[in-house]
Amino acid sequence: MRVRLGDVSAFPYASEALLHTLGCLVFALQVQEGAVPLPASGSGVIDILRQTGPLNQVVFAILILFSIASWGIILSKAFTFQKVSRQTATFLEVFRRSQKFSEVQAVCPTLPASPLVGVFQAGFAELNAQFRASSSDMSNGPNPGVPPHRPMLKSLDAVDRSLIRAATAEVNKLERKLTFLATTASITPFIGLFGTVVGIMIAFRRIGATGSTNLAIVAPGISEALIATAAGLFAAIPATYFYNHFTHRVKEFSAEMDDFSLEFLNIAERNFT
Repeated sequence: MRVRLGDVSAFPYASEALLHTLGCLVFALQVQEGAVPLPASGSGVIDILRQTGPLNQVVFAILILFSIASWGIILSKAFTFQKVSRQTATFLEVFRRSQKFSEVQAVCPTLPASPLVGVFQAGFAELNAQFRASSSDMSNGPNPGVPPHRPMLKSLDAVDRSLIRAATAEVNKLERKLTFLATTASITPFIGLFGTVVGIMIAFRRIGATGSTNLAIVAPGISEALIATAAGLFAAIPATYFYNHFTHRVKEFSAEMDDFSLEFLNIAERNFT
């Protein structure tokens, strides 16, 4: 089963654009002799944010919102996947120990987080539907008083299709909200880069207005500009890491569902055909 998620391939291009922009800073940071050093006070991040322009403040607020939302998804998915792993292991133990599918069905309500429960219930429902159809055909036959020796499947392919359809639905549940992490990883570096470019433009205007490249004049604008880039990377880096991590976990769960479907089909074919 193939897992299709979002794309974070734009992240390297954001890094290239960022390096290109930072190259422009080399010119902006050319210091004349006798430059006056910046005072130590008022050089913190909070002070820089207070002094920056409204546009950079809006960019920074957007990036913080992206970061908060992505961390909320990360924590939620981490808890959910841990629960899925625990309940899946319990379900497999019950399934392989039980002698009848009805015994497994009785345990399913206690393990709702496991995707194997949804796959099993879909296959079990298809088996029951075919058994009922077979019983109905037998009752309308020439010897309605003779009960069948055991229930028989009409179509093993129909059971296979039910399992595949249920597995696809379970994968979609596991993938839910992961696309937001991919979006955060892709777009936040560009948002931060936008704030940086605007800040550098403002710094260049100050250079043109004063006619001096003195560090005391250039540095405040450059520091304001780089805050946006730092915020963009702060939001993008964890989103990229956990997106890749959760994507790998979804692929593992998908492989478990494929293996379970084959095991279910083998048991059904061995006992009901």
